[in-house]
Amino acid sequence: MAAAGAVAHAPGAAAGPAFAVPDPDSFYHDPTGLSGAEPGDVLRVREIDAAVYAGAKGWQVAFRSTDSHGAPIVAVTTVFIPPSPVAQDAARPLLSYQPIVNALGSRCAPSRALFNLEQVEAPGLLLPLQRGWAVNIPDHLGPGNAYGAARLGGMITLDSIRAVRSLPELGLESSPVGLAGYSGGAMSTAWAAALQPEYAPELELAGAVQGGLPADLEQMAEVIGNEPHPGFGLGFAAAIGLEREYPERFRMSPELNPEGQRLRDLLSNECRRSILFHGAFRGAAQLTRSQGWLSNGEAREVLRENSIRYFEGVPTAPVYMWHGKLDPLTPYDGVAEIAARYCASGSPLTFVTYDVAEHLIPAALGFNDAYEYLADRFRGVPARSTC
Repeated sequence: MAAAGAVAHAPGAAAGPAFAVPDPDSFYHDPTGLSGAEPGDVLRVREIDAAVYAGAKGWQVAFRSTDSHGAPIVAVTTVFIPPSPVAQDAARPLLSYQPIVNALGSRCAPSRALFNLEQVEAPGLLLPLQRGWAVNIPDHLGPGNAYGAARLGGMITLDSIRAVRSLPELGLESSPVGLAGYSGGAMSTAWAAALQPEYAPELELAGAVQGGLPADLEQMAEVIGNEPHPGFGLGFAAAIGLEREYPERFRMSPELNPEGQRLRDLLSNECRRSILFHGAFRGAAQLTRSQGWLSNGEAREVLRENSIRYFEGVPTAPVYMWHGKLDPLTPYDGVAEIAARYCASGSPLTFVTYDVAEHLIPAALGFNDAYEYLADRFRGVPARSTC
């Protein structure tokens, strides 16, 4: 997949995936190969100007990670360290924040979008920085901008933490680590927390906070897929991203009619606003040759493999999860099922439900309590469970 993601798909050629145009900066690539590198190994580091983020110092780190098929890839993360001092003999907390990236182009990845006005959550990073926390922001869609490939995002997130904590110039080697994310960012956050015991057992996570979690991609495809829907562009973009990551199994492009091919080519390097605008009130029935192509067994398997609802692993770190009960985009029942499974396994969970709320209201209301929860974990206060 790393090699495939480096080649842009020719417009109009519908037989295969519509790969993103690679980032032109050589920092994002590794011409020497990755055969000798382990997950989380640092490949290169550069200091960047991040003063706009509350006077923070900034770095970008390229590191080795793993794609959805076990192959090595180059991934990138951005790190902000605030100017506030830490108490003597204390370690500065490290928050790995996985932002919402509803996008398919390289300029939309956080390492770019934090500085080109594409990252809508950028102002929210001031909250943890003002607390004196260092903030790690991985490009969790990977080098191919595989929107929808949530398991991939979990591995990249964990490897980004490995990389950042290994750099002596950042001074974060002994930092307690927390994870945070909402909506699309919650996908990578939740997968990182659940994968950590197996994928990165040497990493000790103080806690994870995740809100508005898209728990079941198969269910979401039914909700916003076939009939015209205002958020259809996001679903279509996720299908483009999953086809990039699973070209042999998630074969959407051969099913597209000419209108679907045009929309796919139009969106294949676009960011959130363009995807929402051009996809609004479309539906799969308008764009495909066969209305039932998503009933294909392999496509369904890919959706389930990237749905945390169906992943048997559970976090050992404390988790704070919040969700709107009336959320029409990320249905509540899947999140409630995850909460019940985590509780049954003995995983320390705090689950907060906003009874009269959809997807956006909890995003605004939930982070203050979520960060207070993490602050307690960073101080070593034992987590209480709502199970």
